[in-house]
Amino acid sequence: MGVVLNQTYKNTFIIFVGFAIGAVNVLFLYTHFLQEDYYGLITFLLSTANILMPLLVFGMQHTVVKFFSSYTDRIHRDNFLITTLFLPLLIIIPLALFGAFAYEKISDILSQENIIIKQYTYLIFFIAVFMGYFEVFYAWSRVQFKSVFGNFVREIFARISVTILLIMVFLKWISNEQFVYAITIVYLLRLLIIMVYALYLYMPKLGHFKLPDNFKEILSFSFYIILAGSAGSILLEIDKFMIPQLEQIAKVAYYAVGVYIASVIAIPNRAMQQIVNPIIAKDLNNNNLPEVEKLYKQSSINLLVAGGLLFLLINLNVSDLYALINKPKYEIGIPIVIIISFSELIKLAIGTNGAILTNSKYYKIFFYFSIAMALSVIILNKYLIQMLGIEGAALATLIVVFIFSLIKVVYVQIKLRMQPFSAKTAMILGIIVGLFLIFYWIDFTDNSIINIIIKSLLISLIYIVMIVKLQISNDLNQLIKKYINNKKANKY
Repeated sequence: MGVVLNQTYKNTFIIFVGFAIGAVNVLFLYTHFLQEDYYGLITFLLSTANILMPLLVFGMQHTVVKFFSSYTDRIHRDNFLITTLFLPLLIIIPLALFGAFAYEKISDILSQENIIIKQYTYLIFFIAVFMGYFEVFYAWSRVQFKSVFGNFVREIFARISVTILLIMVFLKWISNEQFVYAITIVYLLRLLIIMVYALYLYMPKLGHFKLPDNFKEILSFSFYIILAGSAGSILLEIDKFMIPQLEQIAKVAYYAVGVYIASVIAIPNRAMQQIVNPIIAKDLNNNNLPEVEKLYKQSSINLLVAGGLLFLLINLNVSDLYALINKPKYEIGIPIVIIISFSELIKLAIGTNGAILTNSKYYKIFFYFSIAMALSVIILNKYLIQMLGIEGAALATLIVVFIFSLIKVVYVQIKLRMQPFSAKTAMILGIIVGLFLIFYWIDFTDNSIINIIIKSLLISLIYIVMIVKLQISNDLNQLIKKYINNKKANKY
């Protein structure tokens, strides 16, 4: 876990900083500087692009991680990487031509309930291409075990750019409409930066190019992963796509704020996956199952420990947080925060399950799981949004995540004889539930800022002491022990 922990810590720091900048954007700048309809529009465009993105790049970001370590010489690696750059064009170019001819029809369908969408529909395609190739080049750097810079570009560069643009809207240097186009340019710049970095790390030579010997295997894997990736994106983004088809587009903004607050819980998972995925792919390629199982269990415990604290801090302070936003319309998102938080905690609990499935010989089942999840969440969204509004969208996500996470854990247990849970899992959950029930009813003051500070400090102190005393996370205990020993050494 040395390389994993080292880069995980760096990635976690970067993601935390990115989320902090994003929090300022989402909770204060977007809500106060941009009209609600345009905030909803931006959310819709980015979510729809995310749904489309895996299809456009043919799942190449996953293909790079899966196969790169299986090539033993430079020539084969060069041929493979060049192939991953050009294969997506076989989808992008035909879809671009189709979109150009059918644009009016597509834009009319998407803007039936909210006409504001119509003139910006074509931006979805460009943003999706920029997002997709960013992920391909980012995967390119990750397989060199260099994930930190790409993570910085993804998490911090884009958000700082958004901050600057929102301030420009406030100062009336640009309009709401121009802001939408500027966001598209930000995603283009993000792509160009990671492309230069990836090529700096590894520049393939074109002179001896030919299709990889395992090209058919690559196509087969990519076909399943592209559909699985699209289905996965549907699970994550379909709610923000479907709400404008059934509700006023401003409600997407209210929903997006709630989802963003809850998504902070996913920070440890996002940080760890950047480096763990290539390692698991390499271990599976080498049939090193004991190491895969070790990572599986460690990731589950460590992610639950970190995510559990974030879960408590977010949900026990959520009312005060919305009071600080000072936008009453947005407070309908409070239940969204709680519901989505539970779904994020479930994802943390299953650790590297997804990475194991996508990089093992059973990767095809991940496709079937993903398709089933996507269909389930679409059906549930359609029904629950009409019945409960935006809370229904959050509930649909929670139901699907819970059911299919359980199914995937059982499947890996059956096929690979490994599962992530232990008695320590129950101990962590017990601590989370206990602290939640105790602090849910407690407010120390009417001042939201002071209340958040006092609650957060108390919860963090009690939580960390209990985790350390019960020795739930060996990695955390070793880290603290190392820190204390260094302090003692410096003292003397």
